[in-house]
Amino acid sequence: MTHLVTLAEVDENKVTPGVLGFIVFAVMAVAVWFLMKSMNRHMGRVDFTESAETEPEGGPVSGRAKPQQG
Repeated sequence: MTHLVTLAEVDENKVTPGVLGFIVFAVMAVAVWFLMKSMNRHMGRVDFTESAETEPEGGPVSGRAKPQQG
């Protein structure tokens, strides 16, 4: 029985996060999980299909000038 007592010895000079640190970490993990779930829901609503863009008469759509040949 004395061997079990030596394993449970508490050193007063050690700093550990304790129960409060675990609770804070667990709350942050749950918050991140809910944020990821919400982000996935919102990303599912976004329509990523691009319409076929044509060049207007003024020039290219991207705003960059075409290189001149010659």
